[in-house]
Amino acid sequence: MGEDLLHFMAGLAEKRIAQAAEEGAFDDLPGRGRPLQLEDDSRIPPELRMAFKVLKNAGYVPPEIAERKEIDSLLDMLEACEDEAEKLRQMRKLDVLILRMNSRRSRPVALDEHDPYYERVTRRVSLLKKPGH
Repeated sequence: MGEDLLHFMAGLAEKRIAQAAEEGAFDDLPGRGRPLQLEDDSRIPPELRMAFKVLKNAGYVPPEIAERKEIDSLLDMLEACEDEAEKLRQMRKLDVLILRMNSRRSRPVALDEHDPYYERVTRRVSLLKKPGH
C-alpha cells in the first residue's frame, strides 16, 4: 500500500509540475538561462549533507569556516597595511588563529596545493615577505 501511495504522489507531482510549466509559471524565475551554481558538498559525508544544508540555510557557520573567513580577512588587511607595528600584531593574530584551528583538529590544517584557497594564501604571504610590504 505504501509504495502505491508513493507512486500516486510522484505521478501527481509530475502532472502538476508539467501543468505549471505549460502555463508559464517557471518562465520568469531568477537565473533563467544561466548555469546552476551548485555547491560542492563532496567532502561532506553523504549522511551529514542534509544536516549541513539545514544548518547553512539557518545561518549557522561551522567554526572552521568562520575561522577561514577571519584568516582571509586578516590576509586582506595585511596586504593593505602600511604600519609595520600593526602588521606584526595582525600576523601574530593570524598565527593564533591557525594554532587554534589546528588544536581542534586531529591533524594540522593542510591545504591541497591545487586548492584555490591555498593558492591565495601563498600568493599573499609571498607578497608580505617582499620588501616594502
